[in-house]
Amino acid sequence: MTMTAPAAARDDRITLRFLATPADTAAGGRSVAAGSVMEWIDKAGYACAVGWSGAYCVTAYVGNVRHRRPIPPGSLVEVDARLIHTGRTSMHVVVTVSSAEIETRAYTPATTCILIFVAKDAEGRPTAVPDWQPLTRSDRKLAAAALDRIPSRTEIKKLMLDEEYGEDTDAPRVTLRFLVPPGVVNWGGNAHGGTVMRWIDEAAYAVAAAWARDGTGASHAVAVYSGGIHFFAPVRIGELVEVDARIVYTSAHSMHISIRVSSADPRSPHELTLTTQCMSVFVVPGADGVAQAVPEWRPVRPGDLRLHEHARDIVRLRESIVPIPASLTLEP
Repeated sequence: MTMTAPAAARDDRITLRFLATPADTAAGGRSVAAGSVMEWIDKAGYACAVGWSGAYCVTAYVGNVRHRRPIPPGSLVEVDARLIHTGRTSMHVVVTVSSAEIETRAYTPATTCILIFVAKDAEGRPTAVPDWQPLTRSDRKLAAAALDRIPSRTEIKKLMLDEEYGEDTDAPRVTLRFLVPPGVVNWGGNAHGGTVMRWIDEAAYAVAAAWARDGTGASHAVAVYSGGIHFFAPVRIGELVEVDARIVYTSAHSMHISIRVSSADPRSPHELTLTTQCMSVFVVPGADGVAQAVPEWRPVRPGDLRLHEHARDIVRLRESIVPIPASLTLEP
């Protein structure tokens, strides 16, 4: 009989350290791609959740990924993950990504966000996880922050699920389609959550870069925010994947992009199932790093007008969520 270790004997934190490779670089080679950063976030969060639960885990939600600054190519990277709340079968994990020059090794935070993982048993059903209790000052503050975000996250999820994304649209849009390769398989036989987030970033970048270039001649766009990433169903190896990204709102200096990931059996490619949904924000940085003005997108069709107002509602809700200071997540 397998004995479950008591919670006191389990690790509730983990740190990954590695060197950012050329494969992690965004188009243009100026910085690490946001999709690579989100893959790192998912890997560290997953390792933390599995270490605590002692079970296979799936990513259920990733929220408020704020890319505070670009990570230069070739940087040393440190990804810190720590548990901050447990439900019956779920674990809230806060992850902070920092980077440093090889010569100095002085790490500076670049991104902080919260992920939610659900533990699964051998049959793939949610299974109970050991209860976690805060011990330190930072534990208590982070646990309170996790609880404070639940109502806003629930409201954002409801708004996103209630909205319809029809085909009668004039919105700037990019759709990627491909088969899921075996190389992205996780321990459950599905695509890694971090890999799905990389696909999301790639599709969003494609539509943002095209819109910015058409309007300003700018050669690149960068992600500054990804939020409301809800995982509804697994993406299985060998399935056909469709990643649809469309601009739903522009402000003076930003492009707000809705991304929806769907999958289907290749033998019935039109029977798509929504697996993941996200809202990302891209800007066009100038030579001084300050976001440049972007062309305004003005919706005309009824569906586009509805999504435009929907995006504004999401922005208002998001702005009510106070960012978690990276300094707090890195405290003992």
